[in-house]
Amino acid sequence: MKLPRRSLLHLAAGAAALPALSRIASAQTYPSRPVRLIVNLAPGGGLDFMARLIGEHLSRSLGQQVVIENKPGAGGMLGAETVAKSPPDGYTILATTDVVTSAPYIVNFNVDYVRDLVPVIELTLQPIVLAVHPSLGVSSIAELIRVAKQRPGIAYGTSGAGTQQHFIGEWLAQTAQIKLEHVPYRGAGQAINDLIAGHVLLAALGPTALMPHYKAGNLRLLAQSTKVRSSSLPEVPTFEEAGAKGIVLDVWQGVFAPAGTPSNIVSLLNAQMEKALADSTVRAKLLEVAQEAVGGSPEQFARVVRDDSEKYARLAKELKIRAE
Repeated sequence: MKLPRRSLLHLAAGAAALPALSRIASAQTYPSRPVRLIVNLAPGGGLDFMARLIGEHLSRSLGQQVVIENKPGAGGMLGAETVAKSPPDGYTILATTDVVTSAPYIVNFNVDYVRDLVPVIELTLQPIVLAVHPSLGVSSIAELIRVAKQRPGIAYGTSGAGTQQHFIGEWLAQTAQIKLEHVPYRGAGQAINDLIAGHVLLAALGPTALMPHYKAGNLRLLAQSTKVRSSSLPEVPTFEEAGAKGIVLDVWQGVFAPAGTPSNIVSLLNAQMEKALADSTVRAKLLEVAQEAVGGSPEQFARVVRDDSEKYARLAKELKIRAE
């Protein structure tokens, strides 16, 4: 039987609408299965700590398990690319630092985070801290600069090439007119182990990995990168206070979803993570590792991402940073 042209058009229109209807239906029942939270850096650092803390709270509030999956590599871009290429259904989301805003300027980047990822929420801010092994015999930035001029090429560890920690190390070297040798590790865990063992005598890292060893007296902290001192590290000066003028860098940690994720799913994830950040136990645990809760809307986070993209474009050029 031959269908009239009008009937064929109705059938075609109905078929075209099926994917959209399917997305709407799945959004209305979300989540009906576990959610993967991809952490694009190695275990043992601040991002991993924060993701597991928020993920635990999210599992309870969503009624589905949030599975943490570490996917380091390529300066964090392996994990970002995994999420960007995942179905936009809210079941694969990304926990990352602002490395996604700096990476396009220093590595071959297969993901356009503006086009391929949608901001969900800015979760925390933390400083980058410059730590030193006691055997180097310095207790301040001024002393470090003096020693570095006498011994050019002191090695400093970070959790990876092209990270914000790498930026801080090169920024200090340029500002102080000293020569430092960058030693990138595959994550903060490896870097802190070598620092404690004295294989490297200097490291620029997030505070999460450093705090236990600092409290135990095994390390000295020379400076932190934020504009004002973290309330968790009130005794550690900022770089500017320590004499390294102009070095200011707040490191944010946040969550993204694949572009095309329904707005009601993004809103739900945002609201539930806001609740997690409002929990006094969560906030206290974050402060223990010098992370401060932020929160806010997806739109607010998107503005932060755009501003940071411009900042890192400038810094990457000025500091001549490329991922090794």
